[in-house]
Amino acid sequence: MAERSTLTGSPAPQPPGRPADPHRLAPTAGPTTGRPHGFAGTLPGGLLLTVRPRQWVKNLLVVAAPAAAGKLAAVHTVLELVLVFALFTAAASAVYLLNDARDAEADRAHPDKCRRPVAAGTVPVPLAYILGSLLALASGVAAALLCNAATAALLAAYVAMQIAYCLRLKRVLVVDLAVVTAGFVMRAMSGGLALGIPLSRWFLITAGFGALFMVAGKRYSEALLMGEGEGETRALLREYTVGYLRFVWQLAAGAAVLAYCLWALGTDAGAGVSLCRQLSMVPLILAVLRYAVFIDRGSAGSPEDVLLRDRPLAVTAVCWGLLYGLSVAGL
Repeated sequence: MAERSTLTGSPAPQPPGRPADPHRLAPTAGPTTGRPHGFAGTLPGGLLLTVRPRQWVKNLLVVAAPAAAGKLAAVHTVLELVLVFALFTAAASAVYLLNDARDAEADRAHPDKCRRPVAAGTVPVPLAYILGSLLALASGVAAALLCNAATAALLAAYVAMQIAYCLRLKRVLVVDLAVVTAGFVMRAMSGGLALGIPLSRWFLITAGFGALFMVAGKRYSEALLMGEGEGETRALLREYTVGYLRFVWQLAAGAAVLAYCLWALGTDAGAGVSLCRQLSMVPLILAVLRYAVFIDRGSAGSPEDVLLRDRPLAVTAVCWGLLYGLSVAGL
């Protein structure tokens, strides 16, 4: 019987005859030293890189609930969502600063994370702590003053949960997956709470399992890519087997697709089901299958890269958006 593939042993062998994956990054020989050159090597550039602008695309999830309810036409709605997006961006940036300051020593031993500005010395650790704390406080105060109580409470809970994740929860088996997943769901809920839009059970189920699909897929890709070397820099990955992570992302993908299909085929208040609503299942399923290809290859360690760079996936997403928009319009 074949040995179970774990993260403390050798990476799982490639099946016979399987071609090399062009999207998969070659392992890095080891951490590099020295500060980055150019703008990235300056303090402003280092701070910009530390708050991870490429990750801000996740905060676009704040439009999910209003878009699902067809409430994006009013100017007031757009301005409210821009505010919520900015608040979540500030809160997430605060968490990145605090996380990188806390993990600076460990990151210096990582082949990729050693290039992070705090680990490389471009951004001083005390400065990262100070700016992170100020951003976290400012985002909470701004939410309390500019948004309703539900949105402010959700943002405060998000910041508290993420700080707890940095301090402890990212080292707790399974809980780490749940916390990161909850962060995505909170973003998706925030727009609805800010505008007073009721959140349906199908929306929450699909969003929750869809987020878990992405999170578990990312962990699975990290496991395949880093192998036993990751155990020194992300200790919790040593506790997961590749088989378990594969089970989680496959289960989450199936549950998300099933929930969406049940919604698409259901009826609302006795009304007939929109044809576009039913047809929207097709591009959604194709998008999940397409993204699963990258997970299986081990090249979904950066989901934002997959989503932004893969043209077939982007086209599929646009097709789904058009069909979903037409269904919201009642066609």
